[in-house]
Parts: sequence; structure tokens; C-alpha cells
Amino acid sequence: MNSLIPGPEDLFLFHEGNLFQSYRVLGAHPAVIGGVAGVRFAVWAPHARQVRVVGDFNCWDGSAHPMQKISTWGVWFLFVPAVREGEYYKYEMVTSSGTLLYKADPYAFWSELKPGTASRVVSLEGYPWTDQAWQTQKRTCQAYRSPMNIYEVHLGTWKKNPDGSHRTYRELAEELVAYVKDMGYTHIELLPLAEHPYDRSWGYQATGYYSVTSRFGAPADFMYFVDRCHSAGIGVIMDWVPGHFVKDEHGLRQFDGQPLFEYNDPAKAEKTEWGTLSFDYSKPEVVSFLISNALFWFDRYHIDGLRVDAVASMLFLNFGKPREQWVKNARGGEENLEAIEFIKKLNQTVFRYFPDALMMAEDSTDWPLVTAPVHDGGLGFNYKWNMGWMNDMLKYMELDPYFRHGRHQLLTFSFMYTYAENYVLPLSHDEVVHGKKSLLNKMPGDYWQKFAGLRTLYGYMMGHPGKKLLFMGGEFGQFDEWKDLEDLDWELLGYDSHRGMQRFVRDLNRVYLHEASLWELDHRPEGFSWIDPHDHKQSIVTFMRKSSKPEDQLIIVSNFTPVFHEKYRIGVPAAGDYVELLNSDAGEYGGSGQRNAGMLKAGKRPWHNQPFSLQIKVPPLATVFFKPVNLHRNSTSQK
Repeated sequence: MNSLIPGPEDLFLFHEGNLFQSYRVLGAHPAVIGGVAGVRFAVWAPHARQVRVVGDFNCWDGSAHPMQKISTWGVWFLFVPAVREGEYYKYEMVTSSGTLLYKADPYAFWSELKPGTASRVVSLEGYPWTDQAWQTQKRTCQAYRSPMNIYEVHLGTWKKNPDGSHRTYRELAEELVAYVKDMGYTHIELLPLAEHPYDRSWGYQATGYYSVTSRFGAPADFMYFVDRCHSAGIGVIMDWVPGHFVKDEHGLRQFDGQPLFEYNDPAKAEKTEWGTLSFDYSKPEVVSFLISNALFWFDRYHIDGLRVDAVASMLFLNFGKPREQWVKNARGGEENLEAIEFIKKLNQTVFRYFPDALMMAEDSTDWPLVTAPVHDGGLGFNYKWNMGWMNDMLKYMELDPYFRHGRHQLLTFSFMYTYAENYVLPLSHDEVVHGKKSLLNKMPGDYWQKFAGLRTLYGYMMGHPGKKLLFMGGEFGQFDEWKDLEDLDWELLGYDSHRGMQRFVRDLNRVYLHEASLWELDHRPEGFSWIDPHDHKQSIVTFMRKSSKPEDQLIIVSNFTPVFHEKYRIGVPAAGDYVELLNSDAGEYGGSGQRNAGMLKAGKRPWHNQPFSLQIKVPPLATVFFKPVNLHRNSTSQK
């Protein structure tokens, strides 16, 4: 924008769907015009007969501040002198039928603390960022060949104050960041932080897409949180919800008295399953709004990635709808053609401006090439949540170990497609709510077996190709499912079993960070090879992870039954010595203490299609990592 008043070029690009920093043009911005300090307001409301600004500064009487329509397609503008930062405001709409509506600003950067619904004036300029070293390091880092272990967090319930109030962004910047660093995670993923009216929507039903929620502080406080994360070497990913929005009267629904951000056709607009409305991706101004919003979080808050929620609901017109409400596209199919084009344009634009961004699709479908570039026919994301792996593994782990031998394919099937996309393996909040039970309580058996089974799962997950994600509380074995109005059950750390689980996850995370074979070739087939996927009778799998250095390998054995095998033979590719690097059955983690002590020497006895083999102990319900040392290179298999 070349002037303080939106110019013709900005307006043209906005109405073409190509104004990718529309938050600089629309909304409320402190400014000085003609030597007078005040705030310039701009809003898109093409169906309104009149728009007025109301707020503290005019006692909520809009007659003093009518806006001027400055574009044929409905952008309104007004400069109001003497308005200061922190003041509340809304837009008073006179609809085509003469009805008065009072709407929060779609481009507001700050919102009134709930239950209030007004917008607040604030400048996002001038924060003294100290993350230059992080930004430089990120430009040289190759995400695909780097560790990525994500701690998923709902800030409202990670830890509350004794009186039940929320920790602030600044308090969390100290306590949460220190905890995540100590636990060995590389990234924090935050459930949506866009302003939302209802706590129990967890942020997934937003009203203020540009307004970081005021529950935990002001915009500068969230900047401080991100800055502290980066200072600690932790990336920040935020859940982002471009698929639908909430129907609250002060929000986007029928913003100027008629459908605007949503589809005009109610059959396409309604998200029946969630009681929300779909964005209309065929409207260029909505495309400008959403793509600008994605860029906004990278630009203004320095976040490192977006996890794009509910992609399946965007790809398909009839997602979650009863059959009698189904509609078809112009070609007779169920795909949402304009949403598909929006997704491609979104990813292309984000990577144009922020080449090192993480764009992660939460997609439950088998849509092909989700993480392929748009120019190669893909949707353009660089990561996709592996929902198939998650569903299969949790289904398998909930089985009584006695019956697991008959469902062995649930363990191994994911390897048939693990390189089809760039995957993140998620054990997310969605799996520990609505009666699904916590991860720990999903495990069958007695108390000991539950903890042992969960440690086994975590170890197997860490060995499986793909980046990792775990929802808060899972790291210490939260026994109850997530209570979305209360904080985590931190008092459980007073018990040995939960403290041992937390210690195991911390040690597992640190092994992951240190061992390049667990992440460097995550998305390339040469980074993985089976040793034995076939021992279904004993529910044991053995496999190898590799890095670009031939000598850098790990052998991983997972036993999914409570049976201890004192002498179990596994094939290995080279002669030499092997050591037990990590054992989830160790006594300090709450296990039975069946360890493989000292150096284990590979014998020249072919096994599992390998030229050498080891005899090991396989503990009950455990995952064990073995690392080769002092390999005899001239005897390494060339297969």
C-alpha cells in the first residue's frame, strides 16, 4: 500500500484474490494523516447500505463516524482522529433491508476478553525481536532431513493457576518453554489461537482470524512467547482453520446482512456435523482474506508452520453431511473444485514468501499427492498427518495381547505406503477426548501392563519413519482422558509409574535427537529396512533405521506381548559388537529390568536374510534399541 488510504492497486488485487497482505490495508491501523494522529478503519461489506464505526471514542454512537465506500465492490474507509490503542470498536452495519448489525472487525489484531465481543485497536509494529539466529539457522536447515518431534499443546489446560485462571503468554514463555526444552522436543504445536467465543471449541471455531486470543494476554505477549521458543531452539507450529467458521452474531456469518464469507447456497455453506459455515473459496476477497491470514502469522508472529485443520472437509462438498443433503460440483463429482484450487494457491503463496515454512495437512482421506508440489500435480503441502498409521496402531494396541497375533498386519501395513507422502505420525488431542480414553487407559491389561504397553508404543513410534507428534499429558501417562476445562493431572508425577513414564519419554526424545538414523532419511526408502516383519505368532517386529553414513544404524525390536524371551535371535547386517542403547523395560522406567548388558557380539550365523545374527533378550511388552559399534566393515552385507 503506497498511501494511508487504500489505493486502486490494493483494491484491485483484493477483489482479484491476490492481495496477500490484505491485513495491511483492511482493519484498524493507528496512523497520522495530515499531521493528525488517529486510526484508519477499512472493511469489506459490499451488501451494506451504510457502515459506521462505533466504539469507546464516540460512546457507541455511529452517527458521528459514517464510513465512505471507496470501491465498487464494497470496501469502506474512515479515518477517526484521536482514537488510541486499546480502545474498543465495532462496525455498525445498515443492511439492505435496514436492519442494524454490530460486527467485530474481521481483520482486528486484538479482541475484547470474553464474554465481550468487541475488537480493540492495537499496533503490531515495534516488537524487539531477538530471534535472528533462529531465522538464519532455519534458512540453512533441511526440514526433511532434520529431527522433528512435536509437543501438541492446548495453552488453556496445560497448566492453570491455583485459582483456576489461565497462565499468561509470558508465564508460559518461561515455564512451558523450559519444560519442552528439557523433555527434548523440537517443536510446540498450539491448538488454534485465533480469537474464539467458546472455550470448549478449543479454538477450532473462530471469529477473529487475525486476533491472537486475549485469554492469555496481548499480541506483544504472544510475540514474546514465540521469541522465547526460538531462543530455546524450539519451533512454533499453530493449528489453522480455513475450512469453517462459527455462527456467532458478532462474527463472519452474514457479515453485511447477506452471505459474504460463506457460500450463498446454504447446501454448500453448512458444515452440518459441526454447526459451522464453510468459507466460500469461489469469492476472490475470501481467498485474499485467508491467504493473507496464513502469511500474517508467519510475518507478524514469526511462527514456523501451520497445521491446516480438517483438509478433508475442504476437499469434499459432502463431508460430514447426511446423504439427503449431498450436492455435486459442476462436473458431477463431490470434490470442492474451488477449495482445491484455493489450497494449491495457498501453499504456493506461503512458500513464495516463506520458503522454510512448515505446511502440514490434517487429512484423513487417501487423496493422492498431498505433499507433492503443485507443479507436479500435488496439493503443495510439505507434510501430512499419517492418520492411517494412527488408526491402525491404536486399534492394534487396544487389543488384548493374546489376540494381536491375528491382527499383525495393523503393525506392518503402514510400511506399504510410508513413502507415498511426507508424514507426521500423530498421537494427538483428538485421540484422547469424547470417551476415547487416554492413551494409557487404551492399553489393555493390569496397571503394569498399561504402562509397559504405552512405552512399547512410544518406542515403536519413534523407530517408525516419519516425524513425530504427541499431545500434552501423554508423556507422563495421563490416566484420564483430556479434560478440556481443567489442567493436566500433574499430581500424577508423585507416583513412580508416571514419573518413570516421563523419564522414559525424555530419554527416548534425547535418543531421537542424537541418532540421525531416526530422522535423516525419514522420507527415503533407503532409511529403513525390515529384519523380520513376520513373527506374528509372538507379535514381535524387528527392523533397522539408517542414515546417510553406512555405519550409522539402529536396530529396533518391539515385543507387543507380555512374554519374556530370554534367547531370541535376530539377523544383523554386519559382524562386530552391538550395545543396547535404550530399553523401555528398564527398571528406572517402571519395567521389569530385563536388559542386554555389555557388548553383544554378532556371530557368523545367517538369520532373517542377514549374513550375521545376535542372540538377545526380548523383554515383555517392550521396545529395545540396539546400536552397532566396532563394526567389521569388510564383512558388512552389500545387499
